[in-house]
Amino acid sequence: MINKQFVFNKFGFLGSDFANELQQYALVNNIKAKTEIIGEGQKVKYVLFLIEGSIKVYSLNDGRELIYYYVRPDDSCLMTFSSIFNDYISKVYAITEEDSQVLLIPVSVMHDWLIRFPEINRIFYHEYDKRFCDVMNMVNDAVFHRLDKRVLNHIKHQIAITGNHPIKLTHKEIANSLGTSREVVSRVLKKIENEGEILQSKEGIRIPENENVRYI
Repeated sequence: MINKQFVFNKFGFLGSDFANELQQYALVNNIKAKTEIIGEGQKVKYVLFLIEGSIKVYSLNDGRELIYYYVRPDDSCLMTFSSIFNDYISKVYAITEEDSQVLLIPVSVMHDWLIRFPEINRIFYHEYDKRFCDVMNMVNDAVFHRLDKRVLNHIKHQIAITGNHPIKLTHKEIANSLGTSREVVSRVLKKIENEGEILQSKEGIRIPENENVRYI
């Protein structure tokens, strides 16, 4: 059953006729953490909106990840939407970071809605603006910040989007996300731990309480 509050918050401005069609065509799926939703080269069948959880959108180059952005609750996956205008083929991977609930709209239905409910474009203009900012932050981080700053930012970002603190992240997961090796990340984590920037334990990685955990 579709979450009525989510529908109202996301689509309420489109009116009752749209709400009735949404109830008719949309699907709601619960997806376990670390599940691949779509891979590069696969055919896109649905436009995705996230109700609960977190989704990572990225590409792969020689086995290393390049993260474009994270989909958060009430967001849509802009890449899946844009691909419906490009032969329905995905150019990215999307994987759940934690247990997630998604709302899926068939692309054929979305095509029809774009004509009959043109105001729906407001959602995607808003998403485009957010994703552009995400990509710009990623580029700035990679170009202007040292690796220790990037590792610390990544940890803070993960805490902020998941709400988990401490957060369980393996050295390999961090390395994949930042396009480096596990050994390098292990050395960096030890360094910033010695500097008091993080605390590591079997429960996960914690940012000291006097530190801001929001992504910088």
